[in-house]
Amino acid sequence: MNFQGMCYCLCFFHTAWSLQHVRWCTISEPEQAKCNDMSTAFTDANILPKVLCVRGDSAINCTHMIKNNLADAVTLDGGNIYHAGKEYNLKPVVGEVYDQEVGTSYYAVAVVRKKSFISINSLKGIRSCHTGINRTVGWNVPVGYLIDSGRMSVMGCDIPKAVSEYFSASCVPGANNVNYPESLCQLCKGDASGQDKCERNSKEQYYDYSGAFRCLAEGAGDVAFVKHSTVSENIDGQTPSSWAQELHSRDFELLCRDGSTAEVIDWRKCHLARVPAHAVVVRPDTDGSLIFQMLKQGQQRFQMFDSAAYNARNLLFKDTTTELVPIINQNYQAWLGDEYMHAMRGLSCDPSRLPESLRWCIVLSEELWKCSEMAVAFKKKNLKPDLQCVSAQTTQQCMEMIQKKESDAVSVDGADIYVAGKMYGLVPAAGESYSGDDSSNMYYAVALVKRNTSNAFSINDLKGTKSCHTGYGRMAGWNIPVGFLLKRGFIMPTDCNIPQAVSDFFSASCVPVAKMDNYPSKLCELCIGDNGGNHKCDASIQERYYSYSGAFRCLVEDSGDVAFVKHSTVFENTDGNNTDPWAHHLQSSDFQLLCPSGARAEVTQFAQCYLARVPAQVIMVHPDTNIFAVYGLLDKAQDFFGNDSNGNGFKMFDSSSFLGTDLIFKDATVKIVSVGEKTTYAEWLESEYIESLEGMQLPQCSGAAAMSMNIIVLLVASFLLIRGYPS
Repeated sequence: MNFQGMCYCLCFFHTAWSLQHVRWCTISEPEQAKCNDMSTAFTDANILPKVLCVRGDSAINCTHMIKNNLADAVTLDGGNIYHAGKEYNLKPVVGEVYDQEVGTSYYAVAVVRKKSFISINSLKGIRSCHTGINRTVGWNVPVGYLIDSGRMSVMGCDIPKAVSEYFSASCVPGANNVNYPESLCQLCKGDASGQDKCERNSKEQYYDYSGAFRCLAEGAGDVAFVKHSTVSENIDGQTPSSWAQELHSRDFELLCRDGSTAEVIDWRKCHLARVPAHAVVVRPDTDGSLIFQMLKQGQQRFQMFDSAAYNARNLLFKDTTTELVPIINQNYQAWLGDEYMHAMRGLSCDPSRLPESLRWCIVLSEELWKCSEMAVAFKKKNLKPDLQCVSAQTTQQCMEMIQKKESDAVSVDGADIYVAGKMYGLVPAAGESYSGDDSSNMYYAVALVKRNTSNAFSINDLKGTKSCHTGYGRMAGWNIPVGFLLKRGFIMPTDCNIPQAVSDFFSASCVPVAKMDNYPSKLCELCIGDNGGNHKCDASIQERYYSYSGAFRCLVEDSGDVAFVKHSTVFENTDGNNTDPWAHHLQSSDFQLLCPSGARAEVTQFAQCYLARVPAQVIMVHPDTNIFAVYGLLDKAQDFFGNDSNGNGFKMFDSSSFLGTDLIFKDATVKIVSVGEKTTYAEWLESEYIESLEGMQLPQCSGAAAMSMNIIVLLVASFLLIRGYPS
């Protein structure tokens, strides 16, 4: 026998020997009793491997015992399969089947009355009915889904409190002790005499699937989170219960994930998640086929799916199981499915794993000032986790510190998001939105001009004009427009000296900049500094033509002919939205956009006339950091310190008090938003932007002028070329 054959035989012998006994883990005394009887029945029938029963007392303990080779198998529900797979790499090998219609799964749905005008996007503030605390379709799936999708935020991983603040009142049977907010039991009914209110048993009339639906049917709640079959089992005369006699399917509908509604029979296409059946899990090195064959034979010798003899339900296996099937793809992700995985991810916020403080990495001294004030303001409102400010020399150094877990979070935009994700493995935790109804997490870089019928120059006529920019190296004010000019061939830098090439192209400009050697003087010619003429061309608020509003003011006061800004800049500073004297009488209709096609367009047509779409700024963190805790902190904080600060002093989205602009957050931010399903840098940036950065090789730049910012500009030029703008 050759060496390979000997190894095969030894491996087979080891597997067979190791499965002479299967140590089945039980979680209760009745389950241990049933397991012992099953073991006896299997032994009498000479079924191998033999079953030995070991007490674990809880599903979590059982998974830990299996991982440590103190047990071999246990049947788990979806939530515990997720934990067992994620924490211990256990695999599902045998699944339960409940009926032929849905096979090895069922569906979690949200039910409302018809004509209630409720959608999945308008659940906040309504009343909710749940099957019970920590139950799959009544709590885990809907709460996990709402958190994962960003509809519900959780501060400090306190999920019950988050639910109590999200819904105006609820009935969550079992949430009746001091650890839970009172509102979670507010809608519960108790028994016929009003006793046992909010108990997690049948004495509470709103407990379990039918109870949660009854809570909705009797008008106590506005939405019920139940199983797909619950409605049909309790309407149109399907139950003798008096409360359900007048209920009809036409009176109810399901809430779909896309915001629409559907008939109650359309649960396959309209649900919150497909819930996987319970499954037997084992260690990765255990042969699942042997477990299945053992159980298949055992079904013929023992009533595995009946627990009545033990005065209990669902012992070892669910009583509704009709058969067991082998699981072919034995990994927990495949068995659970994407919908359920997302819901479980939303529930994965564990308070015990949160750091005492969130270390925010900042670069500018003005940012440190603002960050320190923010930390104090957050602490006064008891926001968790506490905020701690950490300084770095550059944004890239912040990324390195987060990668090494020496810091936790940093705000980045544009190409920095790509660098943070691609080079340092960071992930987005929360993003900015610059419009109340904007869900795209994008803004538009535009070329803005005054409406002028006598001199309506186009984007092809920019050479020799005067230009206003938000600042050197900024995306909408420099990188995008300069990249555009590079791509068109309007500017052709020598030795990659892009600032000099821009200086040669425009007759004069204002491009505020931090200290920089050999910076062309013409790029500062239009700048005006502060009221005393000091700080001219500084990249700070002391230069009145700095940032978005400053570049727009440069255009308004006829210093420049074109301003490179963000699409919202004109609206923020006209039509009475800016009361400063220079903007007081401005009308948005007095301005137009220059389009890449050579045409002009109205400022309201920015979605059709722009230089580039730019991803919004995002907070990036280490992949081990819980993104729901980060978003929960910021979402709660903006209730106190957002644009409407309610007299709380500190303002998250205003940097004027700190002599800067866009410090930590962009000043144009309307709100912090969840990243939702965009949990990677690539999903946040979207393919168009990624392709722009990766689609072309960079020219080989050399010489003293080959600065890192030039690389970003050249990347943007690649971006515009990939978009297919005409040359």
